[in-house]
Amino acid sequence: MQLIIKEKNKIRINRFVDWIIHMIGYTIVFIFVTSFFNSIYIDSNHLIIWSTIIVLLIYIMNKTIKPVLVTLTIPITGLTLGLFYPCINVFILKLVDWLLGKHFQIKNLLIALFVAILLSITNFIMERIIEKIIEKVKKYE
Repeated sequence: MQLIIKEKNKIRINRFVDWIIHMIGYTIVFIFVTSFFNSIYIDSNHLIIWSTIIVLLIYIMNKTIKPVLVTLTIPITGLTLGLFYPCINVFILKLVDWLLGKHFQIKNLLIALFVAILLSITNFIMERIIEKIIEKVKKYE
């Protein structure tokens, strides 16, 4: 498996490696948040496994449900100058909470908003790491 893929005039990282990098970052966020806040609960018997399942469900929902929600809420997002957008992420977190039942619970919406913001920050950091990897590869060509 190649780490870097060259297409026409563009260099990008392998999609599977990109996905793994993001999933590890998100899993770390959930383990971190669970250890510091009582209002978010992940089944502690298999913390890493449940965190990974949570991240996978969020990933699937971000690829399927989120584009529809973003499209449907464009007017309210525009009226609030983008401040409604994190509410979509909170909705997805609460949906995962509902799907996993007793294994994952978010008891406070403000904590859900905080987790959504942390996931966005983690995504930003992961994108910067991937960009630096690509820049280093470009230098050595």
